[in-house]
Amino acid sequence: MTIKWVKSDPLVLNGEPFCYGSRLTVRQVLEMRRNGFTVTDLLKDHPELKLMGIANVYVYAAAHKAQYAEFFAADGSLTGPGLDADEAARLPDSLRIAGVVTAR
Repeated sequence: MTIKWVKSDPLVLNGEPFCYGSRLTVRQVLEMRRNGFTVTDLLKDHPELKLMGIANVYVYAAAHKAQYAEFFAADGSLTGPGLDADEAARLPDSLRIAGVVTAR
């Protein structure tokens, strides 16, 4: 079974894209990252997210930059700490986007 890590449903959270298995929106996860939350912090506070889910949130945001523009720096990277090399090593290559998923 393939999990769709970021979902959007007009009947859930007013249609705001959210993380599979949680009531956290993409925007809330990005706000936590911008406020300095590391992946370890996110997983400690919200273990339902999973590493793969967090990476997919970051990729989703990058694919929808206009909607999440306030979370991106001028160079196109997401603000706040990304995944470190060890965390990123557990992800498929398609999710290891420098400056978005991984720290630069």
